[in-house]
Amino acid sequence: MSKLILYIEDDPANRLLVRRVLEAAGYRVEEAVNGPSGVQKAQASLPDLILLDINLPDVDGYEVVGLLRRTPGLRKVPIVALTANVMKGDRERSLEAGCNGYLQKPIDVDTLAEQIASFFTSG
Repeated sequence: MSKLILYIEDDPANRLLVRRVLEAAGYRVEEAVNGPSGVQKAQASLPDLILLDINLPDVDGYEVVGLLRRTPGLRKVPIVALTANVMKGDRERSLEAGCNGYLQKPIDVDTLAEQIASFFTSG
């Protein structure tokens, strides 16, 4: 069975692009439009990996990482920040918050699936 990726992202265009790229690479993709629904979906589906936008409405991605890391069954699920936050220190802040990786937007459609695959082979 293919790996399930939960993508927590408020922008519909980003969700569509990432879904198309990852599904073409053989992944299953589930989506959530904000932090609270992302945490609920993660608890329900127990994804193999979570892609997380840091700039979410209501609850930011850093807080979402904390919620996910405190949730039994999700503590070891890889979480990858997929964000437009590209200032000095943003990568480190994402990793310190509990993310396993950090990818910058705009995504590179030619390398995204390979970048995601690396999180499954490096564990």
